[in-house]
Amino acid sequence: MGTENRKQVRDFLVSRRGNVTPEQAGLQHYGGNRRVPGLRREEVALLAGLSVDYYARIEKGNISGVSESVLHAISDALQLDEAERTYLFDLARTANASSRTPRREPARRVRPAVQRILDGMAATPALVRNGRLDILAANALGRALFAPIFDSPVSAPGQPPNFARFGFLDPNARDFYPDWALSANTNVAILRTEAGRDPYNKDLTELIGELSTRSDDFRTRWADQNVRLHRTGTKSFRHPVVGELTVDFEGMELSADAGLTLTAYTPEPASPSADALNLLGSWVSSATTSGTA
Repeated sequence: MGTENRKQVRDFLVSRRGNVTPEQAGLQHYGGNRRVPGLRREEVALLAGLSVDYYARIEKGNISGVSESVLHAISDALQLDEAERTYLFDLARTANASSRTPRREPARRVRPAVQRILDGMAATPALVRNGRLDILAANALGRALFAPIFDSPVSAPGQPPNFARFGFLDPNARDFYPDWALSANTNVAILRTEAGRDPYNKDLTELIGELSTRSDDFRTRWADQNVRLHRTGTKSFRHPVVGELTVDFEGMELSADAGLTLTAYTPEPASPSADALNLLGSWVSSATTSGTA
């Protein structure tokens, strides 16, 4: 894992360095040919207040023992956002962790109390996912909203529905998501963020390996090194029953269940999307009453 960790550090820092121009960093640029699109190593070292040799060592993946103040300085120099800083610090934590350091295993199932909370949110689509993007639980309206994922033939036997498997391996994903590229980018960024946070997760590693092998779209995006904290935002869907709708979402980590996030979705009041969601709720109620849900 040490070699893999060093590669992750190297690839990430090189990619972030390439995203910042001298002008963005406030450095004078006198023209001429530059061999790199973004900052040079020596420019990052200058901005971070480090020697060129020391920064070069870090960028080659030798992050073990690097202090938090140095990591903050590098983050500032590279203009990292919160998700990128978190990822860099996670990589450093992994490099500094002893093989005997106890790790909190991610929860593999949802507790009954959490399922009852989901079911109590009858008018709000809601689900619980893990960092691997498995849907571990949902209420009736959440299951109906994401019916194409629950019903997808690409779900692994005996495994829960997975946003990333659906997005990259099921052609129906391009119909379900009006902006499929945005959804694909988000899924990959979440998985890379999780890989930094939980690098020893065998199930996560296997999923990334499978998607890298089976999907050129995934493999290309994985190489971009992008990360994201997926806490709030807006999503649009083209639902097979009620058509297009747009909802806001809020993701809340379950502090008692390592790695699990409860996400709830809500439309703008008195909007066409609210009407569509109400229609979907009526369809769910009707199907439940008739015993076909």
